[in-house]
Amino acid sequence: MKRRFFIKNSSALLAAVAVSPILAQAGINNPIRNSMNKQEIITHYVLFWLKKGLSEKEINDFTGFFEELRKVPNIKSLYYGRPAKSTPRDVVDNSFTYNLLVHFDTLEDLEVYGTHPIHLKAIEQYSQYWEKVVVHDSSLK
Repeated sequence: MKRRFFIKNSSALLAAVAVSPILAQAGINNPIRNSMNKQEIITHYVLFWLKKGLSEKEINDFTGFFEELRKVPNIKSLYYGRPAKSTPRDVVDNSFTYNLLVHFDTLEDLEVYGTHPIHLKAIEQYSQYWEKVVVHDSSLK
């Protein structure tokens, strides 16, 4: 009887382990994907080209800008980074220095972010480092 119980439980465990990658890929138990299924998610994607002649230390110190932005309320998630060292292709533009991706639940949250004093102060403090900024705001489903 104990052996039958062990085999039954082991089979259930193996099935769960086998199915979990499929569920993860489908977005089940993925908080960002699940929120996208419930409603739109607002993305704020920004590309920064820093001024030529900055030292590597100044370029690295620019990340303080993004860390300040994290303090703005109503941000669902915030990621930033440098261009990936992906294989060059005609459609890939890795000419930027940094990119920023911020997710919001609503368009209103994005609007609050845009005029929030923390955001404005960070721009004032760090805008001296960039020569060009391009913003893409999107509503994803």
